[in-house]
Amino acid sequence: MNEISLYIHIPFCVKKCNYCDFNSYAAPELVPSYMEALQKEISLYRYMNRPVKTVYIGGGTPTLLSEKDLEQLIDCVRRHFKIKSGAEFTVEANPGASSREKLLLLRNLGVSRLSLGLQAYQDRLLTVMGRIHSAKEFEESFKTARQAGFDNINVDVIFGLPGQTVSDFMETLEYLIELSPEHISCYSLTVEEGTVFYKWQQQGLLELPGEDEERAMYHKAVEYLKGQGFIHYEISNFAKPGRMSRHNMACWEYEDYLGLGAGAHSFMDGFRFYNYPSPQQYIKCLSQKMLPVAKTEHIDIQEQQAEFCFLGLRLIEGLNKEAFKKRFGKDVHQIYGSTIEKLLALGLLEEDDIHLKLTSWGLDLANEVFVEFLP
Repeated sequence: MNEISLYIHIPFCVKKCNYCDFNSYAAPELVPSYMEALQKEISLYRYMNRPVKTVYIGGGTPTLLSEKDLEQLIDCVRRHFKIKSGAEFTVEANPGASSREKLLLLRNLGVSRLSLGLQAYQDRLLTVMGRIHSAKEFEESFKTARQAGFDNINVDVIFGLPGQTVSDFMETLEYLIELSPEHISCYSLTVEEGTVFYKWQQQGLLELPGEDEERAMYHKAVEYLKGQGFIHYEISNFAKPGRMSRHNMACWEYEDYLGLGAGAHSFMDGFRFYNYPSPQQYIKCLSQKMLPVAKTEHIDIQEQQAEFCFLGLRLIEGLNKEAFKKRFGKDVHQIYGSTIEKLLALGLLEEDDIHLKLTSWGLDLANEVFVEFLP
């Protein structure tokens, strides 16, 4: 029976950061009814007997939940799903909302991996982003997580921030190397509609680094982190040997995953579906014992082939041509021959016996490459 990955969304934060367009809310009054609804949704999937190889609880800020809520949630997951022995189990945590007691509890409940958001080392940049913590508070949370027994920690950072220089970003990475996490995710800032940053941009108040400076941050990060023993295994992700995110790898390798919670997305057996993003609507559906699915669509073979390609190309080792053939019964060149030849000729792709992959220049123009595969 095919394994799946499981994602669970906790949509609550102390406050929404200025750059964030995730499905999150500062609405503590909804937490009790939301957690009741979430456990109902989990129980409605009890018929599913597929082994779960990774669990990821994200948000929002899952560690805002009380110890009792965290314990009940993880117990509910384990009762209703067949979690494999040795499964990767990740929880996202924010500095300032991660007490020693909660981190110890998570570790004792079998959570094996923690993902902490730093975003930037400089407090002036954290203030601009609307973060609720300082660099010092991040460091305290990181060290507390180590003391609680976490030996697999990811840290998120962002580059291309307003007022950020190349030296600022390198200082952030050098600081992280001293702390020695197992995994670092480096994301380029995208200004999304509906965020505070978007509003500032529309008002002419957001001064971002130029494209050349932003790209310099990325290339210097790649060079520096590889020099520090990290494997650059996906466009934005770096890991010490054996510490790649198995949950994210399952998504990039186009495997099935089930998303639970408000706004969570799923991809199962060729169908994509997602839940109502509004916590109130989500709670209302489950109070009536209905699955809170807002939309379901069948992904036809042409779309599946395209998605398999551009997700695979996110990986630094590239798209596995044999895996494509095994899944779709055709060589990738039979479907995308002219596209591949064009991208090879432009120097955006390179090819060996096993993989098609983005070149260094292709990494900078990845979205333009991906569009070429769309039907």
